[in-house]
Amino acid sequence: MSRPLRCTYRLQLNPGLDFHRALELVPYLRDLGVSHLYLSPSLQARPGSAHGYDTVDPTQLSSELGGEEAFRALAGAGLGVILDIVPNHMGAAPENRWWADEERRADVFDLDPETGFTRRFFDIDDLVAVRMEREDVFHLVHDKVLALLREGIIDGLRVDHPDGLAEPAGYLARLRDAGASRVWVEKILHPGEELPDWPVSGTVGYEFLNDVCGLYVDPAGEHPLLALWAEVTGDDRAFGAVALEAQLEQAETTFRREVDWLVRLSGGRFEAHDIARALARLPVYRTYVEPWSGKVTAEDREHVAAAEMPADLAGVLLLEEFRGELDEFVTRFQQTSPPVTAKGVEDTAFYRYMPMVALNEVGGDPGRFGFSVAEFHAANAVRAKRFGEGLLVTQTHDTKRSGDLRARIAALTTMPQAWEALVRAKLAPDVVVTPAEQLFVLQIVVGLGGEITRERLDGYLEKALREGKTTSNWIQPDEAHERAVQEWAWGLVPDPDVLALAARAREEGERAALGQTLLKLTAPGVPDVYQGDELRMLALVDPDNRRPVDWGARRAALDAVLAGEAPTRETAKLHLIHRALALRARQADAFGPSGAYTPLDAGPGVCAFTRGIAEVLVLAPVRGWEEAGLAVPEGLRGRWRCALSNAPVELGASVEIPRLLVAPYGVALLERGG
Repeated sequence: MSRPLRCTYRLQLNPGLDFHRALELVPYLRDLGVSHLYLSPSLQARPGSAHGYDTVDPTQLSSELGGEEAFRALAGAGLGVILDIVPNHMGAAPENRWWADEERRADVFDLDPETGFTRRFFDIDDLVAVRMEREDVFHLVHDKVLALLREGIIDGLRVDHPDGLAEPAGYLARLRDAGASRVWVEKILHPGEELPDWPVSGTVGYEFLNDVCGLYVDPAGEHPLLALWAEVTGDDRAFGAVALEAQLEQAETTFRREVDWLVRLSGGRFEAHDIARALARLPVYRTYVEPWSGKVTAEDREHVAAAEMPADLAGVLLLEEFRGELDEFVTRFQQTSPPVTAKGVEDTAFYRYMPMVALNEVGGDPGRFGFSVAEFHAANAVRAKRFGEGLLVTQTHDTKRSGDLRARIAALTTMPQAWEALVRAKLAPDVVVTPAEQLFVLQIVVGLGGEITRERLDGYLEKALREGKTTSNWIQPDEAHERAVQEWAWGLVPDPDVLALAARAREEGERAALGQTLLKLTAPGVPDVYQGDELRMLALVDPDNRRPVDWGARRAALDAVLAGEAPTRETAKLHLIHRALALRARQADAFGPSGAYTPLDAGPGVCAFTRGIAEVLVLAPVRGWEEAGLAVPEGLRGRWRCALSNAPVELGASVEIPRLLVAPYGVALLERGG
């Protein structure tokens, strides 16, 4: 019987944080209020793997992480387990006996029979896609995991990159029929795109991350920040144009061999350039046309039309022409568009278009500047209706920045004049660092506020420059230019003007980060806490966000909470998480998948709602809230208790918002009664 879901806690397992070490953390996580461990891939990966996504033997648990006995001990220690699995690919290594066996290789792995090259995960040659549509391959990859599910050792699965599969819907149905009733998919949805009607509990939460971040992005900052970017860089293009350029680049270079494969599968009917443009112009990661069933949805037609591809190519992709003859072409086109989008947008355009880098996040649209309270409520209503157990995140192992750092950088939208003044004071026309790179670096160092080592900053900038592929790249890196950028950036870290604006951004950013944390803990869905993120975390993109966590500091901070010590600025987030999770435990029905979500009108600058049958009241000020008030509906009047301070609260016909806010959190969380 699966345990009730209250909150998951993501652990990035590696040889330094194995099953034994994770077991030692269980008492701390249980005391924090977590219900489930959310583990990175734990099957046998390549020796020395730092992440587990390079599985070489899906039939056994990782010996380097401690083996099956240690895994079972961890799973039996009192917390549920959600396990990350990788159905799209395996590691191509001598340790992988299915890869090493040339006779079996073509049965398991997705090979081009003409050239011998393999379909790969994105552009990583040694992560080779498997033929998951085959029943025998499905069992090879899943029998071990499904046995753990049947035994109740694990409670659910996180499915990595389902968009790479030939039949995502069929795969997920097969998984459900095999006994996996709780499944979350790492499906990247563009703003406005809905998750297909799959048999899953929801996504891993990137839509929520971008919605809640957008809530704290001040739309009044859009014009001045975009104007500043255009003036300084000389580039006034919208994000969509930059993204299309980068996607087409990727389709015609990095993924040229995949495009050539598609040309051959089309029987030469389509030119490589037309296929590359169609892949690049698709407005979503992929369509879900089913050649085997004939299913084509209205959304599929809409997305193909938006790509403005040649009519004959569109006709094939929508099964209107050459039905049966070009089915493999249709399937592989749909498997190819996700890596073109991911590498073109997230790993290229996000490092080229940077007026406000807090918006450059997985599943985000840098052209969407802000998200209103009304829009946030509407999105939550959809989540509550369709996926009441979808995950809610503010940081993952794949995000470009941690939630705390993202909130500090986003705070610059509330002070555009001060930001512009700093930019104009620090721009250096006589250095090789480009104007775009200077604007980017300034945002990062202001967000960090001096809290960074030289080694971390250098590593991050090296990766950012190579991902952008403008002045450096991974294939032919310009190390001299990289060093120039690193030197210029490090010189800004102790700059008094930078630190002065960083202090303002920290003040506003911490308030926003706590607000976003509260909303994650109380909105429809299941909150996830990324490892270590219960205390302040200013993390950059991986590998920076996978650094070892100071667990002793977190245990000490939690012990202070349990001893009744008042929260400080440093421990406010941990206090908030602990108190909110305790409330979720007491009010399990109100926060459950069927728990009601009712927005309250406290003005456009305050996000307010109740959960359950008026059992919990949540208030998160966004901006312009200092004089806001709430006309209290009759059913909410009376006695409440503050879940953060335990103080009684009496609500009459109306209340001023500032009266309800609790320091140092700057939010309100009330429980009926008291």
